[in-house]
Amino acid sequence: MQQQHISPNTSPKIDTVQNHAGSTNAPSTLAYDVIIIGAGASGLFCALTAGKRGRRVLVVDHANKAGKKILMSGGGRCNFTNYDIEPKHYLSSNPHFCKSALSRYLNWDFIGMVSQYQIPYHEREHGQLFCDTSANDILQMLLTECRANQVTIQLKTTIQQIQALPDNTGFVLTVNQQANQPAHQKSSEQTLTCHSLVVATGGLSIPTMGATGFGYQVAQQFGHTIVPTSAGLVPFTFTDKIGDAIKSLSGVSFEVIAFNERISFRLPVLFTHRGLSGPAMLQLSNYWHVGEPIFINLFPNLDMAVFLTEQKKQHPKQLIRTVLNDQIGAAALPKKVMITLQNLLWQDMAETELANIKDEKLAQLGEQLNAWRLTPSGTEGYRTAEVTRGGVATDKVSSKTMQSQLQPNLYFIGEVLDVTGWLGGYNFQWAWASGFVAGEVV
Repeated sequence: MQQQHISPNTSPKIDTVQNHAGSTNAPSTLAYDVIIIGAGASGLFCALTAGKRGRRVLVVDHANKAGKKILMSGGGRCNFTNYDIEPKHYLSSNPHFCKSALSRYLNWDFIGMVSQYQIPYHEREHGQLFCDTSANDILQMLLTECRANQVTIQLKTTIQQIQALPDNTGFVLTVNQQANQPAHQKSSEQTLTCHSLVVATGGLSIPTMGATGFGYQVAQQFGHTIVPTSAGLVPFTFTDKIGDAIKSLSGVSFEVIAFNERISFRLPVLFTHRGLSGPAMLQLSNYWHVGEPIFINLFPNLDMAVFLTEQKKQHPKQLIRTVLNDQIGAAALPKKVMITLQNLLWQDMAETELANIKDEKLAQLGEQLNAWRLTPSGTEGYRTAEVTRGGVATDKVSSKTMQSQLQPNLYFIGEVLDVTGWLGGYNFQWAWASGFVAGEVV
């Protein structure tokens, strides 16, 4: 959400609707049970859940369309959940925080909803579920549920102020709405009141889709702290000689084990003109900090130190690149990759027969091939990041209801919280689950 100013937590002066002549320019006041800031996955799911309870719900968003990130997710097919949802698939300063919500709204619950709407879907590797046709199927399902439960969605709306009522019974928001306004007219100012306020603004990833830090500012206004944020599920970038070598392999992809001291992933890597991407790199990026090295096992099925010393005995007249091409079979690397690695890792032995290379040197090279050490210069940042690491600290938020423990009737759901899922539908499941538990109580 974009914003201009958030006022301190003081008693507001609320303008009321005037029906008599001459007062048509006065700001109107509209009262709701629940106002949700953010028309993304978690916001819409919270809205439809609260709407089913008969609550008067308003969803506001500065965008001109609801669910933009839903539509672009999964290459336009929306990886809406995963068959295997466990707390271990989530990062947070409090790794236990996500457990309650995930146990109360299951992946099977959402799959059931998808099936009820007869949305065709399929499973890809590692339990990932995608729409057969379009992510729009998921968005339209959510919007249909919202309409069926009398949820109001108000787009092109910028929040100017948020104030808590003096007796902590709710909130008053001052907003500007530009929807349906002729180009030559100014936006209309509104005053909105609600009992429960839900912050579902997402994180900082993909700013071209309208992502801002507004939700963090709301949290800080009411005393919450923010776990430092950074881009997550994002490609790595490289400079200098390594960067040039990787760029020369742009478009090449194969399976590796990508790892650091914290975790490892056996998944494909993709070389790009900017650096390293693909599922292996995106997953590892969630566990990486600036300045740290990453490691890539280029031959996941072989102990390369043993392999090379054995090849020396069996094929003493061969070159290293020859045995790596001819004796590994299906696990052989693309020829382009082999030549690039040769230039980087064993250029001094490139034309030397195995018989003339010391076992110690071959063992060292083998270890490098099983743990190619690279130090990224950085990542592609929020521009391409699928999620935002960090966010509203969970220590002052109820894991059962998502309600603030510092401000009554204030809730935080979805990506704005310090909960980050793996690649593969986990972040959507967190959106559904956190939205559901909040929607049950707001």
